[in-house]
Amino acid sequence: MAASSALRLILGSSSASRRQILAEMGYSFTLLSADIDEKEIRKEKPEELVVALAHAKADAIMEKLRNNGMMKEILDSKETTLLITADQVVVHDGVIREKPSTPEEARKFIKGYSESHAATIGSVLVTDVKSGARKEGWDKAEVYFHKIPDEVVESLIEEGNVFYVAGGLLVEHPLTSPLVEAIVGTIDSVMGLPKALTEKLIKESLQEP
Repeated sequence: MAASSALRLILGSSSASRRQILAEMGYSFTLLSADIDEKEIRKEKPEELVVALAHAKADAIMEKLRNNGMMKEILDSKETTLLITADQVVVHDGVIREKPSTPEEARKFIKGYSESHAATIGSVLVTDVKSGARKEGWDKAEVYFHKIPDEVVESLIEEGNVFYVAGGLLVEHPLTSPLVEAIVGTIDSVMGLPKALTEKLIKESLQEP
């Protein structure tokens, strides 16, 4: 679905996957990153954690908009401006995994996916920048891998992209996609921005009185 001219979208993310998915949905958007310390926010349940992080990212970006003068421009315009923030963690053997911080951690994470499936828990938060109204939701998917060879693990670590994704989990990568046995859920959810949920929250935000 293409965006209407009266809608302006801001994607509050530095994730290439989220940029790609939102573009695939037919939307034009501007990018702003939140630059928060995600480790400062802790919740026991993964669903609560990813939603809390999406709210923290939205708070940080709203502050940026106020500080850089964009907020005044948005308030003066006739367009509806929506801010999309999202977060994701991987749950493996009952443990929440965020982005790996060392090669050793990345190696442990990726090798573990050969032994048992990984679940991705991802949040989406849509904030109406003018009114401050927010719509939130979360989505879950499961990924089952065949055995991941050591040389693939080492290549992924050397390349470095695994350090920028939750759990070091890359399903769309040319080295790992042939090793995916099954996905329960959608590939866009695994990649960090579930299309159906995002579309639903955008529509709900546009229906606000």
